[in-house]
Amino acid sequence: MNKSELINAIAERANLTKADAARALDAFIDTVADALKQGESVTLIGFGTFTVKERKERQGRNPRTGEPMVIKAAKIPAFKPGKTLKDAVQ
Repeated sequence: MNKSELINAIAERANLTKADAARALDAFIDTVADALKQGESVTLIGFGTFTVKERKERQGRNPRTGEPMVIKAAKIPAFKPGKTLKDAVQ
């Protein structure tokens, strides 16, 4: 499912126009991104938790040359699904 299909599904289930559903989805994405930028986590009980994980600096290899290189430390977004979501997928 891509973003436009998700918007259509939200609009249908919530009895919204596609424009309203698109604005709601964009607002949700922006709000989660802003919270993660500030170092906060976002928890939706039953659905899951969005967090930021820190990846340490590590050694790697350049795939073209095979030379060793340093991969910089980074902050990456992560999602841990909740029990209700896990059970729904089973």
